[in-house]
Amino acid sequence: MAEHTPICDFGWKPPGFTLPGTDGVTYSLEDVRGANGILIIFICNHCPYVKSIIDRIVRDANELRAYGIGTAAICANDADTYPDDSFEKMKEFAAANGFTFPYLHDETQDVARAWDAVCTPDFFGFNANLELQYRGRLDESGREAAPPRARRELFEAMKQIAEAGAGPREQTSSMGCSIKWKA
Repeated sequence: MAEHTPICDFGWKPPGFTLPGTDGVTYSLEDVRGANGILIIFICNHCPYVKSIIDRIVRDANELRAYGIGTAAICANDADTYPDDSFEKMKEFAAANGFTFPYLHDETQDVARAWDAVCTPDFFGFNANLELQYRGRLDESGREAAPPRARRELFEAMKQIAEAGAGPREQTSSMGCSIKWKA
């Protein structure tokens, strides 16, 4: 069932985390943070919404680095029930899709709960002061990718955040598969 993220709670401060990455390194929020902000994306390997845009996520994360925005993705799905989201499969997914940013495993789901993550993908865009400024969608894609000329909503918002410290007031919520919570 498709879920939608809530409207951006401007100024919300993220709880910290320490999570293992698929590259063998353990990361904190500060480790990922860029000079002008940070983008945290809750994703998983099996979600058709994520699969339809993963190439665009990687493209945008790479391009946002030039604006001082750090990026990390987090998978919090219950891998016992959804084995395609296991840590080993996360490593394969990151390699197959050319991730140049940390892909982190939230096995306990504590981070996803503390952040009130709802779906995959769920985008959290923060300014340099770690104040939430974007909780919208990547673009108009859904289960299928939008046309290549689709407006790059996430990229434009994060660029604005990097340059001005504030995100756009008008945002369209992200939609995707629900986080697969443990019983």
